[in-house]
Amino acid sequence: MEKRTLTCINCPLGCQIDVILDGGTVQSIIGNTCKRGAEYAEKEVTHPTRIVTTSVAVTGSKTGAHTVSCKTASDIPKEKIFAVIDALRGLTVPAPVRIGDVLLPDAAGTGVPIIATKHVD
Repeated sequence: MEKRTLTCINCPLGCQIDVILDGGTVQSIIGNTCKRGAEYAEKEVTHPTRIVTTSVAVTGSKTGAHTVSCKTASDIPKEKIFAVIDALRGLTVPAPVRIGDVLLPDAAGTGVPIIATKHVD
């Protein structure tokens, strides 16, 4: 048996959650105050995911902006983070850009698009 202690990041409470594993299988989850905490803990110990946030280059901005902030539209497998960053390294998008615009439809084969998180004119 293995015990892993996590701090839940789903809400401001920051519950300390203990996950008991047996051979990689979750046996019990203790310490969460809500269902979301239990779901987070199970996912974190079996298949962790993350949202990636960064910025990419912009051309033709009327305001002189050189970059636009962006993020993955949903979480991706943690092991794909560096592949996503590599895929964005040479990306340049033309202005104007609006919040929610898809800047890259499939980040590093994850099936998850990269979307803008800022307006750039």
